[in-house]
Amino acid sequence: MWQKVCGVAVVLLLLLPVMSSCNTSVAQYNPRRSLGKQVNYTITGIDAGSGEMAATQRVLRRYGLDKRKWQLQTSSTAAMTTQLGRAIKNRQPIVVTGWQPHWMFTKYKLKFLRDPRNVYGAAENIHTIGRVGLRRDEPAAYTVLDRFYWTPTEMSAVMMQVNNGVAPAAAAKHWLAAHPAKLKQWVRGVPHVRGRTIKMTYVAWDSEIASSNVAAAALRHVGYKVTLQSMEMQPMWAAVATGAADAMTCAWLPNTSGRYFHDYRDQVTDMGVNLRGAQVGLVVPRYMKNINSITDLR
Repeated sequence: MWQKVCGVAVVLLLLLPVMSSCNTSVAQYNPRRSLGKQVNYTITGIDAGSGEMAATQRVLRRYGLDKRKWQLQTSSTAAMTTQLGRAIKNRQPIVVTGWQPHWMFTKYKLKFLRDPRNVYGAAENIHTIGRVGLRRDEPAAYTVLDRFYWTPTEMSAVMMQVNNGVAPAAAAKHWLAAHPAKLKQWVRGVPHVRGRTIKMTYVAWDSEIASSNVAAAALRHVGYKVTLQSMEMQPMWAAVATGAADAMTCAWLPNTSGRYFHDYRDQVTDMGVNLRGAQVGLVVPRYMKNINSITDLR
């Protein structure tokens, strides 16, 4: 019995240093220290299949950051924004892959790092993409989706509601109720349908959750039963290209979704821009005042 008790005591004593080290908090951002050392040379990213992650891997190579220990950490949008919020609360250093429109730019004081080598490219537009034959088969749905267009500010309003705990479908419905002129513009002259179904797919970014749910709410207004399915980027494009899904509102062009558009452009219908002025890149909190360009990471 004594041996067992002592055995436990020994184990606990051995674990004490480890537990103590786990409770050590990350220091606040120090502009006089190397940023790489402060963040363990890590950029906090999102899901591996996104075009933004592929572009960021190119950034690491083009700026020589990969040779200076920098790495891109795969996570998810939710995990990235959680880490960002925690770092900002404690004024700690952090570098994340970010995009605009996004609610985090409304909630936090952030800035994009300049990209002098233009690896991420200029501002992008988000397009609506449909399957071939959608206009013939579902002209009412095609017309609504073809007209669907809004601004970054309008999208951010829906994203903030969702971030505050409102269900995406409810947030979309509330937003349309508060913007009747916008809904009227999208559905004007479109005949009401009965017993018709539309399947939309989307990548689970906060921005695309907002746009997909608002577009779906507009389709429901004219009588469609709409199914929404979340997918990774490549399966989303493949689903529309093969007719497994009817449409999506998530094509960031010409850069973020560029390779998928190149692969599937002959198998889909581009219905045009639904939002102008989107941007992707590396993002840091504004209190990191001396970090303003990707070159500063070096």
